[in-house]
Amino acid sequence: MIKYKLACSDCETSFDSWFASSKEFEKLKKKHLLVCIVCNSLKVDKTLMAPRVMNNKKDLKNNFQLDKYKNVKKTIKNYQKFIKENFKFVGENFAYEARSIHYDSKKKSKGIYGNASKEDLKELKEEGIDTQMIPWMEDKDN
Repeated sequence: MIKYKLACSDCETSFDSWFASSKEFEKLKKKHLLVCIVCNSLKVDKTLMAPRVMNNKKDLKNNFQLDKYKNVKKTIKNYQKFIKENFKFVGENFAYEARSIHYDSKKKSKGIYGNASKEDLKELKEEGIDTQMIPWMEDKDN
């Protein structure tokens, strides 16, 4: 992550914004997706910034929090990889497929994963069908 101080040349407002990388900033700029938070002008660009030097316990704590976030994200990605390799994706048909497997003793397949509403999950639980909900990150976020 990188933080830039941005400035609007139309209304002379300056504000901070975070980007995944400097390339991401350039990509958004090129696609005209950067707009001023005050006047919605597209004339937004980076300004000069002083680098931030970590020199106190608060900075170290923030860095530690970022490391924890990265570890959690890595763990979720590993879970997702395992699930994609070992389970069948059923998309929006998750509740239907789960019931089908549960009630048809002849239909045994490998585990499934997909999308279900909270209401669907509640109903499945009431029917004695064990499901789990895990955080999921889209591939573009990985």
